[in-house]
Amino acid sequence: MAKKTPEFARTRPAPPEILFDESNWTKHFVPADGLAEWVAKTLMDESSPLYNEDHKHLHYADIEYLWAAVENKRQMRRIVGQCEEVTFRCGAWQKGRQEQQMKEWFGRVPAYLITLDANYARECSDIEFCSLVEHELYHIAQERDAFDAPAFTRDGLPKIGIQSHDVEEFVGIVRRYGVGAAAGKTAALVDASKRAPEVGNVDIARMCGTCLLRAA
Repeated sequence: MAKKTPEFARTRPAPPEILFDESNWTKHFVPADGLAEWVAKTLMDESSPLYNEDHKHLHYADIEYLWAAVENKRQMRRIVGQCEEVTFRCGAWQKGRQEQQMKEWFGRVPAYLITLDANYARECSDIEFCSLVEHELYHIAQERDAFDAPAFTRDGLPKIGIQSHDVEEFVGIVRRYGVGAAAGKTAALVDASKRAPEVGNVDIARMCGTCLLRAA
């Protein structure tokens, strides 16, 4: 039986009403104030019922969050979340404009940015919201060294980067040749799917912009 969402998880930050004011045409993106603190308390605090050890490498990661009230579709799918490494591969003026915007939003240029669909966040259930945020966090993974061990920087902090899904395989391959012939961690996914969900049963991957950008 799946666990119920703890009460404090339901106090999740909500997008500000200004994003949904039809008379407002100046604000479509705003910082998700309080969301970083909510993530730390809900998903990264060992005393939390929803603590996830898989995110322990993110304790010192420089991540910011943004609400977006602009509809985003890709490959005929609605995008409700996207995780990206903040980089500016453009000319000096474009780079300057983008850096200025980040500093106005967050007071600095963060290393990673997670953007969430404000309309979806306002309507979805608590479990769906937790799943969405965790899905985007999973895209920021700790890198591995030449011996497949967790990699660290010279300062002793986890070396992190953007990753795609654990499973990189086509359904047809698994159907025809079995899990043993599949790439990535397909066998582990199949094993996990046979168990009851720890929190709730939702599917966010098909609505993640990061996933669709990396889909072949």
